[in-house]
Amino acid sequence: MFMRISLRPALLALGASVALFGAAIPVAAHDGAERVKLNFKQPITNLPGKSLVAVEVDYPPGAASLPHAHAKSAFIYAYVVSGAVESQVNDGPKRVHRAGESFFEEPGAIHGVSRNASKTRPAKLLAVFVVDSNDMELTAPLK
Repeated sequence: MFMRISLRPALLALGASVALFGAAIPVAAHDGAERVKLNFKQPITNLPGKSLVAVEVDYPPGAASLPHAHAKSAFIYAYVVSGAVESQVNDGPKRVHRAGESFFEEPGAIHGVSRNASKTRPAKLLAVFVVDSNDMELTAPLK
């Protein structure tokens, strides 16, 4: 999650629309959902056609992302900055990742579960995408 990264439905079903190589970055959230903010974006000069995009995902207590997929070209490194995030990628096990831990998603992966593991404390995730520069939609909800 047009020239926007639709992050609202996704970690990348995340909670905002972010312009990949242009304009403003409206950050939105709804009850029980995460909030997403663009942190960094830059073409990778020694990898023509590839870009590095980083987003911060804030999960209020009990918040969750909708099941989602990312751009087919996206390799994603996710780092838990604070709190604990429960995640399930493809048919792998559900895992709780705590502050200081990380996980990754291969291109084409399905992210079925992404949520704050706590009902009482917030959590924050940094998601770093290596993606084809022309992939405008980083995250899309599953149908």
